[in-house]
Amino acid sequence: MATEVKVTANFQKLVGGQRAVFANGSTVSELLEDLEATYPGFKENIIVDGQLHRFVNIYLNDEDIRFLSKLDTLLEEGDIVSILPALAGGA
Repeated sequence: MATEVKVTANFQKLVGGQRAVFANGSTVSELLEDLEATYPGFKENIIVDGQLHRFVNIYLNDEDIRFLSKLDTLLEEGDIVSILPALAGGA
């Protein structure tokens, strides 16, 4: 099952400059493994010590996976995964 993965400009350079790519997997973790196989070096920017990097957010259909099952979140046909850096700011 191919899942659409949208990435922001920060991560587009890792996927050949594309805004969205397709990857396979039944969980977010498997999806990231498939992305790594296609785009070597991608995963090291997302995962640190087996966990989601604290400055990266992954959304499944607009839901933060940290509030779901994290990397074990199940994917279904038609899902859209968005990967973006955590944003902070303000004074």
